[in-house]
Amino acid sequence: MQGKLILVTGGSRSGKSSVAEHLAKKIGGSVVYIASAAALDEEMLRRVAKHRSARPAHWQTIEETHDIPRVLRHAGQSAEVILLDCLTLWISNLLLDDSLMGGKSDEEKEACIINRVDELVQAALSVPAHVLVVSSEVGQGIVPEYPISRLYRDIVGLANQKLAFHADEVYLTVAGIPVELKSLAAEY
Repeated sequence: MQGKLILVTGGSRSGKSSVAEHLAKKIGGSVVYIASAAALDEEMLRRVAKHRSARPAHWQTIEETHDIPRVLRHAGQSAEVILLDCLTLWISNLLLDDSLMGGKSDEEKEACIINRVDELVQAALSVPAHVLVVSSEVGQGIVPEYPISRLYRDIVGLANQKLAFHADEVYLTVAGIPVELKSLAAEY
């Protein structure tokens, strides 16, 4: 049986990770939590530790900053639920990786990352596990000042659209309250 693909999105500190964790518990079964954060400073170390302590101890955590499609394909064969937190940090990791992006134009960087997002979607759709993906809505605020920030915003927006298109359920989280969007979406 094919599991569901579920996208949980929202702004910073909207409660989207908590919503995704609640959904994973509700689905039940074995959970693999894929953490994409690279803890490079004290603040991020504290945030990672806080997230880790909030998760059930029996959940398996895999920390992966780059090759998430491979990890998802592998873990999704045995786990019943995969929770990826989060897509936006993964995109940031890829975008800022000079060994991957060095010398590329903005258009080439965007194409490279969107290709990786396509790989992620295909991996999620190919496994029997339910796959929950947490992602931030970064395009609802002011226009970023710097070109790299605008590129990041654009890539995340495209990535969220791709995941939402393929997802069975899409939750927008505002102030800790999730609203399932696909059931409300107008036909167009």
